[in-house]
Amino acid sequence: MEGNSREQQARKYLEKYRIMELLNLLTSHLLFYQPNKPREYLISLLERLRIAKITGVAFPFFMDHTNIVSMFEMMDSGRKGSISFVQYKRALENLGLSTKEEDLKDDGNGITLDKFKDEVSRRVQEICGRTKGKDSESYQTATELLLLH
Repeated sequence: MEGNSREQQARKYLEKYRIMELLNLLTSHLLFYQPNKPREYLISLLERLRIAKITGVAFPFFMDHTNIVSMFEMMDSGRKGSISFVQYKRALENLGLSTKEEDLKDDGNGITLDKFKDEVSRRVQEICGRTKGKDSESYQTATELLLLH
């Protein structure tokens, strides 16, 4: 019984502090930018997040239009013009725009680039809209909400 209790405590801790989301985001940054010095890059990224939290200066979302297209193209390696629902869901999770618990509905159709771009943009706008006193054009982002709050 005690082992199960420790496992539950660990799971609650990870959920409370959103550790898995943080690790997914850091991994996404590494895979996207592929820096020559990954440890130094991660330290720098975490330091920027810490400074953003202390100063209140927003941390910019790293996915712009070009990055979203590139991410989609990496997932669509067969150049079919669409990705699977599983790839789509995992990409949203890695971007911090969805959680594993979110009940996304698969309509049976592949996810096109336009649908992917629209959904990423909608979710970023939705998160930005939840930031009181800051408009969606600011640098307030999904990344900031995920890591700083």
